[in-house]
Amino acid sequence: MIRHDQISIQTIADELANLLAPFESGLAAHGLRRHKLILHVGTPKTGTTSLQTYFEKRQRKLRSKGILYPHNIRQLNSPSAPKHQWIEKNLVTTHVDFFLENIKNVIAQIKDDTHTVILSSEGIYNYWWDFPDESKALLGVMGKLFDVQLWAWFREPLSFIESYYKQCIRNPAVDSNPCYGTSLTFAEMLDIPWFAKHLDYQGFVAECEAIFGEHSVSAFEYQGDVVQQVINKLGLHTPHDNPTPRQNNSLNAATVELMRILNRYPMTAKDKERLIPHLKQMNPILQGYSEPSLIDDVSKERVLTLSQRIPSD
Repeated sequence: MIRHDQISIQTIADELANLLAPFESGLAAHGLRRHKLILHVGTPKTGTTSLQTYFEKRQRKLRSKGILYPHNIRQLNSPSAPKHQWIEKNLVTTHVDFFLENIKNVIAQIKDDTHTVILSSEGIYNYWWDFPDESKALLGVMGKLFDVQLWAWFREPLSFIESYYKQCIRNPAVDSNPCYGTSLTFAEMLDIPWFAKHLDYQGFVAECEAIFGEHSVSAFEYQGDVVQQVINKLGLHTPHDNPTPRQNNSLNAATVELMRILNRYPMTAKDKERLIPHLKQMNPILQGYSEPSLIDDVSKERVLTLSQRIPSD
């Protein structure tokens, strides 16, 4: 396996630049020097799955407009969520060869009339603070080859961090992360620096602009139908476009409490995943017996203190 210490950043940049070179004349026709790369980063529960589903179903329409939403090398097991998870998976482990393989797969799908590439994965934000410096240097290469525009939607801090807490509880337990698959309460998890760091919206934006360049990040406050926002931003709106149905529904506080109880048992990730559909079936029944929020008043004050003003485009 080729790792970062075995291949230089410049070698990677040169190899990818050579693959993109044949398309320079096509870009010139659009008045561009480089392809635009829109890197969509969605924090949990900001319509990310709905947007990815929209992109997947309208790949042909996007192609006709010179926009590529690329297929992955291998089809994911969840066709309803066609995302590009390979980005964060390769960057967390600094698997340079895998990262290169996936980027080459993207470039292989570019045509002469392609001017924009869209990659989407919410894990980019979720794992940002797990990326080694070497992996962020790989992102810097992308910033040299493409005109990178990072689009990020942020929720109001209290609703975001509660959703993220639920996701951590739902995840399988791993030795390397004390927040995954745990029975900790929200207040206890907020004491863990890794978890609290996810409230640093401004810090994330600042780091991305340091990598991709000033004004490379468009940050939006989540207010509802992200799909419609993106359609308008890409100039693809038609009178027949309707609000996009929500793809994922959040677990309520009572269901999360059951999940915390299950997490006290040393069950396998496979067995836990088998129980998830049953919990989802119970979720609407328990809704009437559930507290409106998992966050107590003291923790609310802590969240608001830890979080900074939501960036806005």
